[in-house]
Amino acid sequence: MNENCTMGAAACAVAFSLIAMSRPAAAEVASVGSNGFEVRESAHLNAAPDKVYAGVLEPANWWNSEHTFSGSARNLTLEARPGGCWCEKLKDGGSVEHLRVIYVSPGKVLRLRGALGPFQSLPVDGVMTFVIKPAAGGGSEVSLTYAVGGYAKDGFDTLSKAADEVLAAQLAGLKKFIDGGPAATP
Repeated sequence: MNENCTMGAAACAVAFSLIAMSRPAAAEVASVGSNGFEVRESAHLNAAPDKVYAGVLEPANWWNSEHTFSGSARNLTLEARPGGCWCEKLKDGGSVEHLRVIYVSPGKVLRLRGALGPFQSLPVDGVMTFVIKPAAGGGSEVSLTYAVGGYAKDGFDTLSKAADEVLAAQLAGLKKFIDGGPAATP
């Protein structure tokens, strides 16, 4: 994601795929068509929903730095309010808006709208939703969906698979951050 992918949809798909190939197996591309796709990830975390939700709001602690424009997840912030920004500071004083918060239900749901990474150079929009529920036997079940719609010259098949792998890795980073261990960023 360090590149702006101004080279076109096909080249962006290849770049996104190469970045994603080193990540854990994807959970699920729920659907893909000529006008978009939806991916779904889920994980069990050993913390209560309120703690998981609070962790989601700290992407600097769990998002992988390889998937930032600045090269450091420490530059990510997330304001949990309608209109709030999931933003990133750049080294040259610039910034990037990754997603905009559109729905907040503390401890339960966080929904955001926008085009992540390579999708920013395409005429697409996406909706990312985190749903957090108490798990039977303790802890929480977290689901992450990202649905993207719009136009990509070469279609969404390759892009959807790459997005699925990258988001699966990010959810794994969240799990590692919440359940213990070092942060997901180098």
